[in-house]
Amino acid sequence: MLFDMNTDPTAKQKLLGRANNFAHCQACGYEGLISTPIVYHDPNKELLLTYFPGELGLPLNEQEKQIGPLVNQVVNALPAEKRKGYLFQPNSMFTYQSLIDRILAADGITKEMIEAQQKRVNLIERLLSLPNEEDRVTVVRQEANLVDGETFTLLSTLIQSASAQGDEASAKLLSQIQAVLLNETDFGKKLLADSQETQHALKELDKAGKEGLTREKLLEVLSSLKSETSLTTLVSLTRSGLDYQFFQILSEKIEQSTDENKQALISLRDKLLDLTRKIDNEVKKRLENAASLLENILKEADVQAAIEKHAEEIDEFFTQAVQVEFEKAHSENNLERMEKIQKVVSILDKMTAPPPEVVLIQKLLDASDDETRKKILQENETLVNDQLLQTINAIITESSTKSQAPELIDTLKSIYKMALRAHMEKNLKS
Repeated sequence: MLFDMNTDPTAKQKLLGRANNFAHCQACGYEGLISTPIVYHDPNKELLLTYFPGELGLPLNEQEKQIGPLVNQVVNALPAEKRKGYLFQPNSMFTYQSLIDRILAADGITKEMIEAQQKRVNLIERLLSLPNEEDRVTVVRQEANLVDGETFTLLSTLIQSASAQGDEASAKLLSQIQAVLLNETDFGKKLLADSQETQHALKELDKAGKEGLTREKLLEVLSSLKSETSLTTLVSLTRSGLDYQFFQILSEKIEQSTDENKQALISLRDKLLDLTRKIDNEVKKRLENAASLLENILKEADVQAAIEKHAEEIDEFFTQAVQVEFEKAHSENNLERMEKIQKVVSILDKMTAPPPEVVLIQKLLDASDDETRKKILQENETLVNDQLLQTINAIITESSTKSQAPELIDTLKSIYKMALRAHMEKNLKS
């Protein structure tokens, strides 16, 4: 079985998620990995791994006969200029787990990190099994050393997943566990304090923004922050305001300050300069990567296939690179390059366009009354189907969990009833 990131960007996800090499017997209920040879290829990391299940009991020459054609597929799928030495020296993994560990290690995920993550998962599972908060508090205090940023990230992911699936009971229980971790561990208490400080600072900025945010007010807010996390967050959000004039105002304040306050302001200036430098370097790096990706896509004969292959890498920086390169081509009157870039824009527009049922729901929400909505449903009869009803229902569930305006939820419920009725009438006619 071949998992090639060169031809299938989701290959790693499929292998790690056991989507293609896992069997489930409907008759007996057996579940387990399929005993089959595996070849994994990641050209970006120059990784070519092979695994042959020992339970098959085949001699080495027979193993090579089965693995060889898969390796040849990998080589043949690459253009000649991209065929490097690693392709001719595949690394043989003796166990399936060592194969997985090697793939994760290439992503910077060590065995120790995996074990630590498993301990966090076990802790959350244990807390979920406890009947009351008092027992949870006792366990959390005993296992406080396991609680860190990764624990809260894992919890947040689980809460979002439960909410997205409409499992409100699980989302509520996980949120209760999150609250216990925040209140009963040192890491949680610091995280909570940092979050509260950040939220207060954001409210101050929002209030100042309505009145007209000045550089002086921005400096006042940043000076009040005690947490490094809060400062980093606020700087990332207000980078455009931290310009030459801002630092000039800060320098003037330093000159006018007493010794005690002066040192604090000097320290703040050093931190702000370091943070803005890091942000600028990261932005520059991502823009350069985006420009390089655009060039690689433009070189491909099949632009759409190239974009689909690199879909996960396309973000706002890529969009910015497209805009910059198009304007540059326009200024140079390079019509051929303009046409190529315009083709990229057109493909991206199609790929990012919302599904037709989402567009229809937005039209229904924008309609002024129920009569207009009924008319819209009649005009879009082909879209009135199970997919539309499921999408409306999912939006209602998500809106409810995120405490959206009751008026919006009521309107969505009314639209759902109308769409359901229209769908039933459509089925009766057919």
